Amino acid sequence: MSSPVSVEDAKAAVRTLLEYIGEDPSREGLRETPDRVIRSFAEIYGGYNRDPTSVFKTFRDGSERVDEMVVQRNIPFFSNCEHHMLPFFGVAHIAYVPDEEIIGLSKFARLVEVFARRLQVQERITTQIADSLMQHLKPKGAACVIEASHLCMVQRGVKKHLSDTTTSALRGVFLEGPTRSEFLRFIQQMPRRPVF
Repeated sequence: MSSPVSVEDAKAAVRTLLEYIGEDPSREGLRETPDRVIRSFAEIYGGYNRDPTSVFKTFRDGSERVDEMVVQRNIPFFSNCEHHMLPFFGVAHIAYVPDEEIIGLSKFARLVEVFARRLQVQERITTQIADSLMQHLKPKGAACVIEASHLCMVQRGVKKHLSDTTTSALRGVFLEGPTRSEFLRFIQQMPRRPVF
């Protein structure tokens, strides 16, 4: 993770936070915590170092007669909200209608990871996924629906344990008519799989 802040400064900030909550960063169980936190940040926030274009390996071979919807449901993800830096997690459902090119199916999950591994709001990550598909794949349309639970609502604040949030971003042929209805029907056919 590249940053204008040094690793040592970041570790010092973690030690300060430990002291702030009333802990002793020098006690045995916490001595290595600053290093562990900084290493985990490199993974959790690794999306800042990834360009969405890096996942768009497309193919013309195989797309010649494909003019129907491609849907991938229940892509699990974890992210962190930018308001409280607490996790939110759930599943993304992604679809597109190819024009001249198709994309490898694993790339959907990689695209979700690029945007999920940043400080986020659910509304933004949903539109970023749909807009990236439109920009880099140039399909007839793209759609993303995300269903997620937010620890900022579960663990603190209103403490509503069973609430979840659904956001959608529909582009091109998904904006209206039968393609929109078909996509929404597809993603409702099966219940959401647990992320854990």
